[in-house]
Amino acid sequence: MKKLYSAFALVFLWSIQACEKPRDGGVDRIDLQKKVDQYVTVELSTDLARLSENQRALIPLLIDAAKIMDSLFWYQAYGNPDSLLASLDEEAARRFVQINYGPWDRLDNNAPFIKGVGEKPLGANFYPTDLSKSEFEQADLPGKDSLYTLIRRDTAGQLRVVPYHEYFAEQVQRAADLLDRAAALAEEPSFKKYLELRAEALRTDRFRESDLAWMDMKDNTLDLIIGPIETYEDRLFGYKAAYEAYLLVKDKEWSQRLEKYAAFLPELQRNLPVDAEFKQETPGSDADLNAYDVIYYAGDCNAGSKTIAINLPNDEQVQLQKGTRRLQLKNAMQAKFDQILVPIAAILVDSAQRGNVTFDAFFANTMFHEVAHGLGIKNTLTGKGTVREALKEHASALEEGKADILGLYMITQLLEKGELEGSEEDYMTTFMAGIFRSVRFGASSAHGVANMIRFNYFLEQGAFQRQENGTYRADYEKMKAAADSLSRLILTLQGNGDYAGVAKLVEEKGRIPAQLQSDLDRLGEAGIPVDVVFEQGTEVLGL
Repeated sequence: MKKLYSAFALVFLWSIQACEKPRDGGVDRIDLQKKVDQYVTVELSTDLARLSENQRALIPLLIDAAKIMDSLFWYQAYGNPDSLLASLDEEAARRFVQINYGPWDRLDNNAPFIKGVGEKPLGANFYPTDLSKSEFEQADLPGKDSLYTLIRRDTAGQLRVVPYHEYFAEQVQRAADLLDRAAALAEEPSFKKYLELRAEALRTDRFRESDLAWMDMKDNTLDLIIGPIETYEDRLFGYKAAYEAYLLVKDKEWSQRLEKYAAFLPELQRNLPVDAEFKQETPGSDADLNAYDVIYYAGDCNAGSKTIAINLPNDEQVQLQKGTRRLQLKNAMQAKFDQILVPIAAILVDSAQRGNVTFDAFFANTMFHEVAHGLGIKNTLTGKGTVREALKEHASALEEGKADILGLYMITQLLEKGELEGSEEDYMTTFMAGIFRSVRFGASSAHGVANMIRFNYFLEQGAFQRQENGTYRADYEKMKAAADSLSRLILTLQGNGDYAGVAKLVEEKGRIPAQLQSDLDRLGEAGIPVDVVFEQGTEVLGL
């Protein structure tokens, strides 16, 4: 009989398995206030007048379910935060812990910032902190590499596997009940079906059917992403999915502008700059692109640097069958462009090219990054399983690198076909400026590592040059050539499931060189924020 954990037992497990409580609550208030100030506060809202009475009534239920995902991610990332937060006297320290979901700075390679706290475990709180890779790999434990299981030790110190829906039984049941209540109010049949199936998925950890239902939603105004989804938090193996939630309202006008691009995926796949064997898979033809205002973030997506675009589901079988949905979070994207990218360009982009940094290009670069996740190859050609399984903890960083570079490839292809408005100069200059924005996320982020690899590769290829005055100037022809050669390298590494080759690439190019770090320091000295934090919830929305 499978063991279910009561609320009391779960609290007890949290207390004994959480990362060590800091022995000393002392912090440097000034330094931590500076760290808090790296984030600019943005209010998440939208025009709710376009929603029906029932749709507005749904929102508080879905926000409550998202808050449960937030608490579960806290446990996965750190443990029970109560004792940590209670030990801190300074508001800046508490605030920075909340931003990072723990005492490690996600924008500084997870460096601890609370006295008495050690290094963040690579496996976060998904695994015992004393677990070695060799012990895990040698253990004969069915389900150990599942996305939806925790690894724990029994009283004899032996490893055991516990499914999420058992370990977090009370929490996922409450979240599922909220989704069922929301489904009863839903007016759009496809959204109602998805909420019902997602509720059952939370109770069972069987998500494929609800992923397929989510892919079938086309015309719903409200959207919800909820559950254990991304594996970035597991830096030990990249196996374990972390809980998160987004609540979204569709921007139908902008969405109509994006509809046509998904249809080009099969042609773009055939034209990828790589040998035929590495592009033999056919992307699902049911993919779509839409723009949204995001009104709530919770859990993994709310930790450290914030997501501004989404490409899901991650299930390779669903992707091959139906493709993916690409969601552009337009209000969050606009905030990052205005508050961060434009000020960065004013300091680091050559004055002659500064005018080429535009929101439309930033939006398109971000969008085609997400579309490009659907290109390439999902299963290795060498019998090593999926690319994710073969590349382990490096899979996410390489996948993000692939999406970045193939997104630029897609833009150049669509411009040549006359299917995309704007100038090549705008897209490429904004792409270069975007590297400076994202590389500030640091080595603890898969996106940050991907940006460092691309920056170093492009610099070596002459795709852009640093001027004597400390600004950078793009060479558009060399940038296109570098994009093609880096695309070929990444797709080949993925198709071969070449773990050693990827590890070497990350080691050699996944680092910030001294000159770039000096330039990034100038951004900090100018007071340009690194990322955003949100004021969000029913009160902000006026509900």
